[in-house]
Amino acid sequence: MNREQKAEMIASLKEKLAGANFFYLTDSSGLTVAEINKFRGLCYEKGIKLQVVKNTLLSKALEALIEEGNENLRQIVEQLKGPTSLMVSDNPKIPALLIKEFREDHEKPVLKAAYIDNSIYVGDDQLEALTKIKTKEEVIGDIILLLQSPAKNVISALKSSGATLSGLLKALEERAAS
Repeated sequence: MNREQKAEMIASLKEKLAGANFFYLTDSSGLTVAEINKFRGLCYEKGIKLQVVKNTLLSKALEALIEEGNENLRQIVEQLKGPTSLMVSDNPKIPALLIKEFREDHEKPVLKAAYIDNSIYVGDDQLEALTKIKTKEEVIGDIILLLQSPAKNVISALKSSGATLSGLLKALEERAAS
């Protein structure tokens, strides 16, 4: 790869990372060609972009973003040792779920680091926490349920008190009739 190609790759990586709210760095070395192809296929099905990257090029792209003000990324640069695969997704937890699912039958990929909305998760021990992150849609659903709960309680109370009042009136009416 000549200098021009490296510069293009750095610019491409920088653009990809700047536009991503969520990305994961993994080590998938040691997987066979068949296993890595299976993993790539699963990534494609889930809408995750998987790319094996050179650490030096990724490091330069991250350094450019750090210079633009995203100091958090420095922790990720420190994790760039050994083979690295970049996973970019529109969903913060789908890559973590996919890695966890794939590792039921395989030893790798191992999570090096993850970037989730300006938060950095470093190390494979963070994988479980990443699988429990709520997506935007899940948070909105929880908020709607919380907002509906008081209204449901009021309606329920009105219905039950209405039934009680109706029963009371009926009992009084029967007593007056007898």
